[in-house]
Amino acid sequence: MRDDRFCNSNCPFTRAIGTISNKWKPMIINVIGTRTIRFGQLDAIVPYISRKVLTEQLKELEEDGLLERVAYKETPPRVEYKLSEKGLAFLPILESIKEWNSKYEVVTMPKEADYK
Repeated sequence: MRDDRFCNSNCPFTRAIGTISNKWKPMIINVIGTRTIRFGQLDAIVPYISRKVLTEQLKELEEDGLLERVAYKETPPRVEYKLSEKGLAFLPILESIKEWNSKYEVVTMPKEADYK
């Protein structure tokens, strides 16, 4: 859910945070990357997100101009998502965040068996 107090702020940084304001949006943008992807693929790749929340986040990303949604008039219906120019411009920022985390992360990663 978008916080309009952030999105309507006079501060450009606060507005930017309002646009990408939760854990899901950067993850979704990162997963899509430079490819075109269908809803079911996103649902399978993005961890721990409900289909309802994924749908809401995709809608907000589209409203904010970070994502393009293409619906095909087929049976069964097919919908594909890809990043817009604005969304693609956010990818280097995400890479910088990942590099920053790799450099300063002190927590050791659990073994894959710990997730089961």
